[in-house]
Amino acid sequence: MANHKSSIKRIRSNNAKRVENRYYAKTARTALKKLRASTSQKEAAELLPKVSSMLDKLAKKSIIHKNKAANLKSKLAKKVASIKK
Repeated sequence: MANHKSSIKRIRSNNAKRVENRYYAKTARTALKKLRASTSQKEAAELLPKVSSMLDKLAKKSIIHKNKAANLKSKLAKKVASIKK
């Protein structure tokens, strides 16, 4: 166990950040699954900007790597474009 007040506080704040980051990452993964499962062109087109925004925010906070976010967004855009109307 840590002995310094600052390290004890750092452990507390790290745990709080970890929980928050896990929440945002899980929410984004769920949105990704929903977008991938959608069969309607209209629904997918509505979801794409929201999911892209989520991925950008995760990358900005360093929860996921910026290249991973870019790769996911690219694949999703191709998927939405390939859905028949």
